[in-house]
Amino acid sequence: MSNEMISVVIPCFNQGKFLPATIESVIASSYHSIEIIIVNDGSTDDSLEIAHQLQSIYPSIQIINQPNGGVSKARNAGINAAKGEYILPLDGDDLISNDYIEKAISVLQSNPAVKVVYCNAIKFNDRIQKEWELQPFSLNRLALDNMIFVAGIFRKKDATDVGGYSEDMTMGREDWEFWIKMLKNGGEVLKLPITGFYYRLNPNSKRKRTATKEKKRERIDYLNKKHLAFFQKTINGPLRYNRSWSRIYNTFMKLIGRL
Repeated sequence: MSNEMISVVIPCFNQGKFLPATIESVIASSYHSIEIIIVNDGSTDDSLEIAHQLQSIYPSIQIINQPNGGVSKARNAGINAAKGEYILPLDGDDLISNDYIEKAISVLQSNPAVKVVYCNAIKFNDRIQKEWELQPFSLNRLALDNMIFVAGIFRKKDATDVGGYSEDMTMGREDWEFWIKMLKNGGEVLKLPITGFYYRLNPNSKRKRTATKEKKRERIDYLNKKHLAFFQKTINGPLRYNRSWSRIYNTFMKLIGRL
């Protein structure tokens, strides 16, 4: 395996107490050509101070400090600064296994048709640890919901070719829209048969904060506006507020001439 660099982009907003464990999980990786970029997204806790403490231990860590602009803007800042050929977006409270990066890069290097590599995952906190039951990948399934967690590994070029994360998507699930952008016009996805990602459950988790009915409606409206042709191709029409019924409803509406 050639030793091409991967840039691990870590947006951090008030996750200072978890940041050392996140960094340690990356440092422990069996793949050694790694650049770590911490993007402090206007934290009001001690995240920036902790980031600098970690930098004093691991001088190769790069720190970007910017006003709070949301996770998409933070990820884009890290990707734009990245020197690596590959990108791993890793939130400031999550963890990876020591073999995840090495196995993912092996796939990307050997198969140019693969755009995204991910793996099995665990949800955890101080009290519980449970398997994250992810649906198998297909474009049709991706139209209805996201099954690739945020920490999928991909080439920087593929991200920049689609304009990175959409900074105007502020209603959550930004990674879902990013995967749609990257994959809707082609590219394979491979899920490694290892448990390589650990998603920390805590009261401030983004998935919990963005689960309101109003946010869900805003998100679906946004996705339809940006990717209607993709939904027409995969589910026969727009994504509906009751997502699981989208294809059936769209097909029925076409049969009666209402779509």
